[in-house]
Amino acid sequence: MNSTWKKMLLLAALYCSCLLGKAQDNQLPESKIIADGATPRLISRQFSFTEGPATDSKGNVFFTDQPNNKIWKYGTDGSLTVFLDSAGRSNGMYFDRKGNLISCADEQNQLWSIDRSKKIKVLITDVGGLKLNGPNDVWVSPGGNIYFTDPYYQRSWWTRTKPEMEAEKVYVLMRGSKTPQPLIDSMKRPNGIVGTLDGSQLYVSDLNGNKTYRYTINKDGTLSNGQLFVNMGSDGMTIDNKGNVYLTGKGVTVFNNQGQQIAHIDIPEKWTANVAFYGKQRNKLFITASEAIYEIEMKVKGVE
Repeated sequence: MNSTWKKMLLLAALYCSCLLGKAQDNQLPESKIIADGATPRLISRQFSFTEGPATDSKGNVFFTDQPNNKIWKYGTDGSLTVFLDSAGRSNGMYFDRKGNLISCADEQNQLWSIDRSKKIKVLITDVGGLKLNGPNDVWVSPGGNIYFTDPYYQRSWWTRTKPEMEAEKVYVLMRGSKTPQPLIDSMKRPNGIVGTLDGSQLYVSDLNGNKTYRYTINKDGTLSNGQLFVNMGSDGMTIDNKGNVYLTGKGVTVFNNQGQQIAHIDIPEKWTANVAFYGKQRNKLFITASEAIYEIEMKVKGVE
């Protein structure tokens, strides 16, 4: 082969390489986090309203069917079983580092800790003698502090018809404490909550205010530097290992850590309540949506 042909082939190879690089750079953001060709897969539709997915250390995901007062377990082997009946009308949940399932049990407006043997410990019953509105969603920091939202949603199983609290707040229960401290009292209806893996930042949704905020978590567990993250509220939320934040409501909407939308996952249900990564590799997104549960394969992984 003469030198002219060699030069032409080299130029052609370089041109193709440039085109491939541009094509990769111009990939839709969805293609960078969602597995190629993946779409939401219906796992089961046999519930009244699903909520509160939380993933244990083995990758199994637990979730609630609040109207039917049950906590379910969906195993990495595809098994679906009832974990706990008479579950205190559990809503949002999260596993702490000791393997206890922290649950927003709003039947009696309490916060629970449920161990592996299903033994229940009531962590909070009131604040200064006043009933909580109804703990809704919860996140446990790496250091063991429990952050939770306390909006007021009138429940059919309550005898009361109005709140005892003046405001709907965000609280923290410091590790070793029995008394929650109010952190945020300026939201219309705080709901979804999640923190970063390193415990440095906390995201909280004001569902009725249609906004989600980000806060710095100080060394003493308090919050500072609250800033608007996105103009969208969320029922539940999670974070992946790239720092992307997943908000719920009408499907799942994903934002990078700069607050830019990078994906939307349509879910064919009336309402998408919550999300969590699960599986042995934490690379499957588990979605609770109205009467059903779904999953979708991802390229990113969760940090629960």
